[in-house]
Amino acid sequence: MITLLKNPAQIVTVNTDGKNFKRGKELAEIGVVSEHSIVVEDDLIVDVIPNISADKTGADKIIDLENKVILPGLIECHTHSVFAGSRGNEFRLKLKGVTYEEIAASGGGINSTVKAVRNASFDELYAITKERVDYFISQGITTLEIKSGYGLDFENEIKILNVIKKLNEQYPVDIVPTFLGAHTVPNELKGNREKYIDSLINEMLPYIASNNLAEFCDAFCEPGAFSADEVDAIFSSAVKHGFKIKLHTEQFNNIGGLDTALKHNAISVDHLEVIKNTDIVKLSGIDTVAVLLPGVSFFLNYGFAPARELIENDAIVALATDYNPGSSHIANLNLIMSFAALKMKMSIEETISAVTINAAKSLNRNKTTGSIEKGKKADFAVFNTNDYSDIVYNVGKNLNCMTIKDGKIIYSANGAVK
Repeated sequence: MITLLKNPAQIVTVNTDGKNFKRGKELAEIGVVSEHSIVVEDDLIVDVIPNISADKTGADKIIDLENKVILPGLIECHTHSVFAGSRGNEFRLKLKGVTYEEIAASGGGINSTVKAVRNASFDELYAITKERVDYFISQGITTLEIKSGYGLDFENEIKILNVIKKLNEQYPVDIVPTFLGAHTVPNELKGNREKYIDSLINEMLPYIASNNLAEFCDAFCEPGAFSADEVDAIFSSAVKHGFKIKLHTEQFNNIGGLDTALKHNAISVDHLEVIKNTDIVKLSGIDTVAVLLPGVSFFLNYGFAPARELIENDAIVALATDYNPGSSHIANLNLIMSFAALKMKMSIEETISAVTINAAKSLNRNKTTGSIEKGKKADFAVFNTNDYSDIVYNVGKNLNCMTIKDGKIIYSANGAVK
């Protein structure tokens, strides 16, 4: 079946000429085309053609996108979307000046979410998360990463990963599962952390690998979570079981996490709010993606990651919401793009590259999606504006009016598209 996406005001291709990612100054090169249409055959992009040739395509279906802007489907590459309960009471404490770490040390924080997840059934978790996935899709997101990490024991980590698996089976978008059992040590094993690490290495990782429940293994390298040596042991096992590596690191402290991640050829290092200036160069010219999460800095009211320095040092920079109940209760990727522009001095063009092709690279999906190039998946986000600058300029406002996945419309705002 041939579909013609006809006559949008702008096509933002994020073209890479087959490179499939953008580093450094390349992030600002997003390939804006006007007076063109996109030809799709079944689920793949065939061509971007001048409008004068559109009538010659013999299209079976025409989608009129006049006065709209079309981008590659957005990629949300870092979320903790499967959780239960509310931490609104802790939000009040934060507003009074109590820190994230102090709340966790007093038994709140992640521990309260773990308790809620353990008390929730599979069906309850699935129903809760469905609404969140629907919201992401309404923003033009066609690929969504979701981590485990709120179970912190074998039974409940597997429960979360099975929820993610069912979501991926039921939804047309690609939902990418990441195992984050090494989020923190559960309360019941605080005095015997070696037992929990042994369970991660010898029970959870082998089971998850053999049942194909996760593609990535992640960990949190911080004094209140896991040391660099502990992460090294967990990742050594994960790599043997075929997992690709991600790491939460350099968020509050520098304790060797970055070097550990790079030792294991991590596909991404996420956070980097307190990365040392002398360590930024370590991400220069390598394939590991720096995933920046400005929603956390906003929500916790502390410093933003040094996006400009990373870009100027030829790093591959991506952006994500880090949607979670404690440190970034923000599920709006548009808002994150605006934060990146206003607080991290990224240009509008750089933010677009960071939520499309580079975010795709952080999920190992960049050869099939993340840019509008021949042979890639027909994944698109359509915005109700004739100028792509409006996407970031309209802070917190969702201008997406149509989400197309594999050439099929999976979301359309009422009356937004002819």
